[in-house]
Amino acid sequence: MDANGRRYAVEVTPRDGAFLVSIDGREREVDVKEAGGVLSLLIGNKSYVVSIAGSTVHVNGVPVEVSIAPLRPLGPSAVEGSSAGTGAGQRTEGPQQVTAPMPGKIVKLLVKPGDRVEPRQGLVVVEAMKMENELRARAAGTVKEVRAIEGTTVEAGAILIVLE
Repeated sequence: MDANGRRYAVEVTPRDGAFLVSIDGREREVDVKEAGGVLSLLIGNKSYVVSIAGSTVHVNGVPVEVSIAPLRPLGPSAVEGSSAGTGAGQRTEGPQQVTAPMPGKIVKLLVKPGDRVEPRQGLVVVEAMKMENELRARAAGTVKEVRAIEGTTVEAGAILIVLE
């Protein structure tokens, strides 16, 4: 991720109702609450109010220009979001577990069991923080399971679709 012209290596992992965020190797537990399109972050004993408008993130009223580089796989269960690219060295074979990147609502299922999918094909649309996110296949495969149900809410990390 780039923020105000500086590049950061960022990893976010759901953990017990919060998130473990690693920025350039420094880990912090972050509690996030959303209300009216604004995020409230609690990091340690400090509170931050965050809003997003296009590529600008406002942190306690201070604008920060950000851009997200293509995602790198986290392992065999990694999945692309709608803005991710397929980079060199990504695994393209074997089972894929498509998981919810954050808590949200299943808006639309784009596949059913038995469907053959191609790399970067849309699988499911999840609404989170008032934005719709299309989760895509990282590699070609066949839909083995669809665990998501349209109209239901899901927790971060929930397995939505399994491809083989």
